[in-house]
Amino acid sequence: MKTTTATAALFAVVTSTASSFSAPAAPVILPGEVDTTAAFAASTFPISPSDLINRAKQVLSPEIGIGTKDSGACLATDFEFVAAVVGPIGREEYLDALGGFKLEESFDIEQNTFGFTVDPLQPNRVWWYGRQISTQIAPFMGAEPSADSSTELTLPPQSFHMDFNEEGLVKEFGFYTVDRRQGNTGGLGGVFGYFYGVGKPLPIRECQPYKPSFKFRMLGLIGKIGKKLSSKKE
Repeated sequence: MKTTTATAALFAVVTSTASSFSAPAAPVILPGEVDTTAAFAASTFPISPSDLINRAKQVLSPEIGIGTKDSGACLATDFEFVAAVVGPIGREEYLDALGGFKLEESFDIEQNTFGFTVDPLQPNRVWWYGRQISTQIAPFMGAEPSADSSTELTLPPQSFHMDFNEEGLVKEFGFYTVDRRQGNTGGLGGVFGYFYGVGKPLPIRECQPYKPSFKFRMLGLIGKIGKKLSSKKE
């Protein structure tokens, strides 16, 4: 495999000491990295990446609330919501579910979104990250807010996506936890994180912090035993 000059320059930088670090003089292009300029130029999707990102932010705004504040006007008729263990669910079921939780009435929520980008291989999709920090200000699921900051919930980082049709209506919305070791909601994101964070987790496995299954633990144990036996033979 040939090593590009840019890749070689990057290797030289990261293997040097921290005190001597200097940014590469030219942008580093990795082998296999998507040429986003070419990808977007070849795209037939009618909404430009910059306009699509602005549309996603508009849909996320408090005035629209991903369909919960505009009676679903921003959602396509074939809209679906999908997360790690929930969905896909359709438009009406989604609106009913989110309308029933009313998180903003019980929590002061800092969304802390960043990294909005359009997928060059699926140019109707916007990706972004969020690191929610929420303070409970009213009862939620029977749990009362405390007088101090002990009911401040820090959810793990989550990756969000939103797909649009050619009319700028949302076809799909979803999110996934990307680092379950961060935060104080047991690695759970979305509303499950709020349930767990206030001490009212739903009594199902999907609403509990991750725990390896018995079979998975046994598989790991067998691997360790096999490794020890192999080392003894050597």
